[in-house]
Amino acid sequence: MSALDRLPPLREVIARHGLAASKALGQNFILDAQLLDRIAAIPGPLDGARVYEVGPGPGGLTRALLRAGAEVIAVERDRRCLPALAELAEAVGGRLRIIEGDALAIDEPKEIGPAHVVANLPYNVGTALLTRWLEAERWPPWWRSLTLMFQREVAERIVASPGGAAYGRLAVLAQWRTTARLAMKVNRAAFVPPPKVMSAVVHIVPAEQPEGVDPNRLARLTGAAFGQRRKMLRRSLSAVDGALEALDRLGIDPERRAETLSVGEFVALARAL
Repeated sequence: MSALDRLPPLREVIARHGLAASKALGQNFILDAQLLDRIAAIPGPLDGARVYEVGPGPGGLTRALLRAGAEVIAVERDRRCLPALAELAEAVGGRLRIIEGDALAIDEPKEIGPAHVVANLPYNVGTALLTRWLEAERWPPWWRSLTLMFQREVAERIVASPGGAAYGRLAVLAQWRTTARLAMKVNRAAFVPPPKVMSAVVHIVPAEQPEGVDPNRLARLTGAAFGQRRKMLRRSLSAVDGALEALDRLGIDPERRAETLSVGEFVALARAL
């Protein structure tokens, strides 16, 4: 019997430490070990791999990652959860390191190093973290893959295709130099407490970056285009220097709207600028 097998059930740990999920921190816990093991399996074999987890809470997904053989670094800002995580760290003999703090303030290349990111992200910081990871100037990035739980609506925006209501800036940022897929849908009943919305896990892997494209320029371009998505490009991009001339050179009709442009067309436009 392994040290993980000897641990008390997660529900018992939560009760003993009084770890009711915090609405203010966007917490929703998953207690189903089989479901957590399925999430931990999405990145592929993790035996001996380094994994970075944001917001482990009482450690349910952390246990699944450790069962998969990973070396886990977890950042947690909720001090109530630290004693339970410390017990888990002691049980696994150094395969778990806990960082107390805000994930948005972590210097990940320095503090974490090359790692897979696997996290049931707190809803209130999930999109901000994803955007930061996708907009990294250095490429390939420090992260080897992202396996992230989001509200299903956000997950669908990440993997959306042009032309639909879900397609927008997040889809372009996610897809221009990564491959992104919706790996698993998760019913709201799987969480404690159940959120008001359904959830989904997205898996993102870095791909080759197109040459001649500045990530910051692409971010500004998509921000302008989708910031006024109901307007034609000749209006939404009028404040971006050179954008209308670039549309003309590329043969892109300025009366189109942003949601009709493919990821490749946004990349070509950013390169032309």
